[in-house]
Amino acid sequence: MEGFEDWINPVGTGAFGLESYEPGVRARFTRNESYWKPDTVWVDAVEVIVINDIAARTNAMMSGQVHAMNQLDFKTVDLLKRNPNLTVVQSAGGQHFTFLMDCTQGPFTDNNVRLAIKYAVDREQLLTTALRGYGQLGNDHPIPVTDPFYAADLPQRAYYPEKSKFYLKQAGLDSLDIELSASDAAFSGAVDAAAIFQNSAAASGINLAIKREPSDGYWSNVWMKAPFSMGYWGGRPTADQMLTIAYSSASSQNDTHWKSETFDVKLVEARALLDPAKRKEIYAELQQLISDDGGAMIPMFGDYLDAVSTKLGGVTSHPMFNFMGARRAEKVWLKHNGPTRP
Repeated sequence: MEGFEDWINPVGTGAFGLESYEPGVRARFTRNESYWKPDTVWVDAVEVIVINDIAARTNAMMSGQVHAMNQLDFKTVDLLKRNPNLTVVQSAGGQHFTFLMDCTQGPFTDNNVRLAIKYAVDREQLLTTALRGYGQLGNDHPIPVTDPFYAADLPQRAYYPEKSKFYLKQAGLDSLDIELSASDAAFSGAVDAAAIFQNSAAASGINLAIKREPSDGYWSNVWMKAPFSMGYWGGRPTADQMLTIAYSSASSQNDTHWKSETFDVKLVEARALLDPAKRKEIYAELQQLISDDGGAMIPMFGDYLDAVSTKLGGVTSHPMFNFMGARRAEKVWLKHNGPTRP
């Protein structure tokens, strides 16, 4: 609603109404008895607790203090799976992890440097080590294999130090000294991923210094400000939305500050087409353009990983965001003497 600012007392027609809110701490919601969707909303209340420390959050899940947890630490997934009171829900989707090069700041204004970096990362090692295999390889564009407009014919970029060196020479460089701002605030395991990249990049003559940034304030002080930093995107429901919000020249969240008139024109063209085949053809061109010229190195997509108590019924996987597409609260129920709804 235009002009609305009283967020402590919101107005809406959702499944739950806000009972209390402590910014950065917790929020409690109670069931809307007049909710318009049938056969939903089985619990009386929902409490969302903010626990930024991953170890504390994991312990809360393991000890039964909470019924559900999102954004699991990839290193502890197998441990959580061994707990008989928990279930790990794994969903492939659009979540992807990024190494962001600011295309307006040197040396990343030169696409040869950007390509040198993209060929200097061992994606297989990142996937198996940083994500423990819970994901898929990325190809430096944001569209996942689960999307109908995914460019399946685009060759997968591989770890290729000699080709990385070639692009450095094209940029007039024999070696490259750069600093990467890294924090696990970007994604769970980001600092480990930075170290893996540091090792693989050395074979290309890229000397990477890792600047460990504090988690507190990372998104306001580092993201979209540091020349080279880490981040993530949770994916979006459509290819158009993902490409528009992260890569359109006009977007305020274009976090590499990459601008391409060709991209902008083709994006609008694809949006207006009714023929899915023609749209897919243009979306494939856009994915290749981002992969070959954009400022984001996207080495991997991470599966959405939630942990839920076995006391919760109705839990399913979902290809869009954690917690069943962020709608788990209205779809699950607490089991009492069996798996039936209360």
